[in-house]
Amino acid sequence: MTVLLRTRVTEIGPEVADLAEGGVLILFADGSPPELAEVSVLHKTEEGPSADAPQVGASIAIGPVSATITAIGPTAWAKVREIGHVVITFNGAGSAERPGEICASVVETDQLVAALKPDATITIAA
Repeated sequence: MTVLLRTRVTEIGPEVADLAEGGVLILFADGSPPELAEVSVLHKTEEGPSADAPQVGASIAIGPVSATITAIGPTAWAKVREIGHVVITFNGAGSAERPGEICASVVETDQLVAALKPDATITIAA
């Protein structure tokens, strides 16, 4: 398994749980503007991001919750590399609706919400 990105959650915005219940997770690197921090999981990168974007079939783990990437928008990984930002939608879609989006397999949203806490690890691996 090759780790493409490993990052640690530093802060959870007050609106994150509502979004996660709908299967949407917004990541932003520490230091994001306050209005974005409200809806974001703030994080600090520990490994990566890799030069190459993950491919369909790569795994995403948020603490104990795991999913498989089903689609990746054309600019999603560039945003991860540049500003630590990505929208992950756990909808199982075969194509991303937005260019900066990563789609992943459906997860139990209550488990996703429970996994989102400071110091949790988020890993994308191939």
